[in-house]
Amino acid sequence: MRRGALVDLLPRGSADDSEPAQATPEPLVTEFSFVLPRGYLDDAGTVHREGVMRLATARDELIPLRDDRVRENPAYLTVVLLARVITRIGTVGDIHAGVVENLFAADLAFLQDLYRRVNTEGHTRAAVTCPACEHRFAVDVSGGRLGE
Repeated sequence: MRRGALVDLLPRGSADDSEPAQATPEPLVTEFSFVLPRGYLDDAGTVHREGVMRLATARDELIPLRDDRVRENPAYLTVVLLARVITRIGTVGDIHAGVVENLFAADLAFLQDLYRRVNTEGHTRAAVTCPACEHRFAVDVSGGRLGE
């Protein structure tokens, strides 16, 4: 009998089972809701604060490098990249560079940090420590009302 056949006869989970037990993988989250600190002010004067950002693909990071605006000014990469991955801000569904250009500086900084977190860490939580009692806990940095 070949060795593989013997392994096939052993019940799973026995002491002779050389394969480690596999944990159930967490589902892949590809979209992240957020609440802007200030909000996007559209041409009609409406403020939009809630939005959605999706995970970036390799294409999202490569295509802006061919953009003439980015070639002229490398700092513009942030604008083009965020315009590709933000799918909605309030009722505005057509997110383009012009929308991102008109965000308040605080909102742009917030979205840059959110982009970095979701694309490197895969979530919007940050580990923090209370300065008074030194208790450690996680907070969701994607925004929301104070106290939530």
